[in-house]
This record gives sequence, C-alpha cells and structure tokens, in this order.
Amino acid sequence: MERAIFAGGCFWCMVQPFDEQPGIYTVTSGYTGGHVENPTYEQVLTHTTGHTEAVEIIFDPEIISYEELLQIYWQQTDPTDAFGQFQDRGDNYRPVIFYLNEEQKIKAEKSRQALADSGVFSEPIVTTIEPAQPFYEAESYHQDYYKKHPQNFALNHQRRAEFIKEHWEEFNA
Repeated sequence: MERAIFAGGCFWCMVQPFDEQPGIYTVTSGYTGGHVENPTYEQVLTHTTGHTEAVEIIFDPEIISYEELLQIYWQQTDPTDAFGQFQDRGDNYRPVIFYLNEEQKIKAEKSRQALADSGVFSEPIVTTIEPAQPFYEAESYHQDYYKKHPQNFALNHQRRAEFIKEHWEEFNA
C-alpha cells in the first residue's frame, strides 16, 4: 500500500471522487501543513494553526497509480485559485499536493506542467506541491460526510460540481 495526501478545499468534497475508485482502501479527512499538533476543526477554522484541510488516501499502486490519483485530483479542484476553493475561502482551503517522496514530487510536478500546457485553463496553475507534514485525522463526524449527510453534501458540493462539469466534462465523456 502507498499513501497520497491532497488538499483541494473542503475535505468533505474531496473524499467521494477517490473513495469510489478501485484500488483505494481508505480516504481519510484531516489536517496537515500546520504547526499545531492534533488540531481540532474549530482551531483550523481560526486560520492560526497553519493547517490545510486535506485527504489522506491509502491505495494499491498495482490497481491504481499515483498518476491516476493526480488526474482525479486535478479534476476536483480549481487549480487557478490559490486562496481557497469555490465557496471555501482562506489558507486552510488552499489547493496543495503533498508529496511523500521524491518520486511523488516528480510525478506531481510533471502532471502540473502537463495541465498548464494543456490549455484547459487560461490562467496560471497555482496549486502548490509541498513536502508532506504530519497528517492529523479529522473528527469522526467529518469522515465519509458525503455518505452520512447526502443532502448537505450536495448543497456544499454544488459550485464545485458546476465547475467540474464546465471544465472537465469533455475529458470524461
């Protein structure tokens, strides 16, 4: 098994696209990139811990590759928005690929450049690629939110879903 850590706005909206793929064993909502050990959701919301909401993915690279995870990741975010994602604003919602080793870093940089070269977006790709830091699991009520609260999830996911349809529909047809 291998790990991947991605931040792309509210972690509620980042779980489902990965959770539904073969070869994915767990997708955990949590916090990373900050300076406070074991932060709470309320602490992260204050923008004083330095943490970003993220998902940690445990996957079988024999079934789904890191490159495939990167492709899924790009298609869930607005890579041109460094200050949050959709209705979620602030540094705790910034888009980041957290790499766990040099191989992941190289693959992430290559995929970011491919996206920039593709012309899908006219504005610069600003998603950062940073070394992974400790990942702290979010409170249990955040885990599998899309399954536990489908109506609220759909409401929170609406702007993201519209963006995905507008920018990625032709690639997924």
